[in-house]
Amino acid sequence: MRENGYAFGGEQSGHLIFFDHATTGDGLVAALQVLGVMIREQKPLSELASVMQRVPQVLESVLFSTRRPIEDMAELSRHMGLIERKLGDDGRLLVRWSGTEPKLRVMLEGPDVATLKELAMDLIGAARRDLDAAPAPAR
Repeated sequence: MRENGYAFGGEQSGHLIFFDHATTGDGLVAALQVLGVMIREQKPLSELASVMQRVPQVLESVLFSTRRPIEDMAELSRHMGLIERKLGDDGRLLVRWSGTEPKLRVMLEGPDVATLKELAMDLIGAARRDLDAAPAPAR
């Protein structure tokens, strides 16, 4: 959000960040912002929410015993590029290491859940191959 100057961000989990008011998700701030829009627009939430289009999403989190920067994982990076091209403007891909656990998180959005699940498994397989091929850390 900082990098691109965005004032609002959110996640599927329900975390909403209103950067002008807080740097982390806060349920009370989110509720007050929604109420503010309802008052300003003089519309019920059901009407305001009708503009939202749901997009299928798949999120997989996989535990790995080792961790490498994603940009150093050639097989995973190659598959990410192929999948991003395949999804085009109809989908989205995010692959990142968890900040709190030794898990790789793979999130895909697009028109078809079955295809997204297949693509997620493809990415996880690529990550496994990269990490299996990595030399053991020096001791």
